[in-house]
Amino acid sequence: MYKEDCMDKVTIIITGIFVFCIILLYILTIIIKNKKKKEILSNIDRLTTEKNLIISSSLITEFGKANKLINNKKIASEVEEWKKRFDEIEKTDMPKLTDKLIEVESYMLEKNYAEAHRSLNKAEKSIFLVKAKSIKLLNEIKELTESEERNREAITKLKSVYREVIFKYNKNKNDYMDVSSRIELQFENIDKLFSAFEVAVQNSEYDELGKIVKALDDMIHNISIVIEEAPTIVMMATMILPKKMKDIKSVSNKMIREGYNLEYLNIDYNIEETNKKIAEIMDKLYVLNLQDSIFDLKTLLDYYETLYSDFDAEKRGKKEYERGLININERISKVSSIIRNLYAEIDNIKDTYDLSDDEIKVIDEINKELIAVKDSFKLVKDRTLIKVMPYSKLSSEIEMVAVSLSKVEDKLETTLKNLGSLKEDEARARDQLSEIKTIINNSKYKIKDYNLPVIPDKFYIELKEAHDAIKEIVKEIDKKPISIKTLNLRVDTARDLSLKLYQTADSMVNTAAMAEMAIVYGNRYRSSNTEVEMGLISASKAFYKGDYKNSLEIVLNTLNIVEPGIHKKLLSKMEKEV
Repeated sequence: MYKEDCMDKVTIIITGIFVFCIILLYILTIIIKNKKKKEILSNIDRLTTEKNLIISSSLITEFGKANKLINNKKIASEVEEWKKRFDEIEKTDMPKLTDKLIEVESYMLEKNYAEAHRSLNKAEKSIFLVKAKSIKLLNEIKELTESEERNREAITKLKSVYREVIFKYNKNKNDYMDVSSRIELQFENIDKLFSAFEVAVQNSEYDELGKIVKALDDMIHNISIVIEEAPTIVMMATMILPKKMKDIKSVSNKMIREGYNLEYLNIDYNIEETNKKIAEIMDKLYVLNLQDSIFDLKTLLDYYETLYSDFDAEKRGKKEYERGLININERISKVSSIIRNLYAEIDNIKDTYDLSDDEIKVIDEINKELIAVKDSFKLVKDRTLIKVMPYSKLSSEIEMVAVSLSKVEDKLETTLKNLGSLKEDEARARDQLSEIKTIINNSKYKIKDYNLPVIPDKFYIELKEAHDAIKEIVKEIDKKPISIKTLNLRVDTARDLSLKLYQTADSMVNTAAMAEMAIVYGNRYRSSNTEVEMGLISASKAFYKGDYKNSLEIVLNTLNIVEPGIHKKLLSKMEKEV
């Protein structure tokens, strides 16, 4: 029973919620429809107001003014055309717009809000188009009705500008020279146009007012530029440039008399062309046409300024060229003298030293290169004599000759060093021969001074090798021609063998001395130790046979039995005695 009651309660609650949702949805639908309705009605009111304002009081007023201004066929024709367009708006377009708005209201009464909204959009677009036609018509009518006022204001501003132009002209009248008459004639033309404006106003020729204002604006703008720039053009064209050309011509004539070649600058031709350009600019100025005149004059002036730099470059070029002539003359003479001396000594050098064909050919190559340099140098000097080339160019060419001569000098210097090194190598070989003999003698003295009981065969073998190497050096020095490469090889071999001999003698004597010292030192243990006695006997035998290295090893090993570390002790003692 309780379960059934619960189920009934749940059913009641669900049913209640469902009914509430339906009611809420209905209420929301009504609210949305009312909102759309209010929005459409509000737009109908707005568009109705906009429609009623299409034919505004301003349009009617301006149209009335236009009718009063009719005084010729042209204006009458324009007003007639405007009237047709006005009637079309008033009698055709406006009723159509009213019908469209009524159509929207009909849909609203039928509660067909979707169609009402679509019709409303069409009506709004139509109202916009008709409104644009009305505004365009109003603006065209105002062009006529406001013509006098608008153009009168423009004329007032132009008169103010014109007065300033005249004041500036009168203040500096002398600066305009022959152009004054042209400027004053233009002033008369401008004054006539101002008078024409007043006549047009009096005759109500409103369509002419804009044209006159436009013409005045152009003429005053142009004459103001003329007043601003004409003095500069006159000064540059009649004073500055002619003076500059005269000075340039004077400087160039003086330099030509001094031997400079300035043909490449085309000064006479450029002066002639400049005078033509000045005449052209002045002709344009007389008709008050200033287009590009200042730019052209400045360009011409810049050109003549650069000529001074060209003149300076020529003067520098001449100094550099003349210094180059002296310098190259001296250097060519020096190199030629050295080469002549080399050719004079070449046979003697070939007899003394074994030179290859390539080493001899180098001198011929240097001589050929020197001849080429001399030819180039002569060509440059010939050009100077006939004056076919400016000094700025000649200085560059003389510099190129100097570079070529430097290469010849470098090559000659290397060759001289190589030839000079032959004599140096020969002298060095003789000096080293004496040094090698000294080393060999010192080796023999070292052996002799110690008075060894026996001199090992190794010393005599190395001594013979060293003496044989000395003989090879002497033999190579006595050869004619001498092969320096072979001689240097013989000297290096002999030096290595002599040093080896000295090292052998030194090592032999040191080993023998140390062995002898060790035997004498070990005699103190002979009577007390049989093993030591036997070792000392063996060491002595080896010593007197000349086997000093073996003798030293035996005695050190023997003494190490009774006195470990004896080797270091004996070595220290020997160094002190030495």
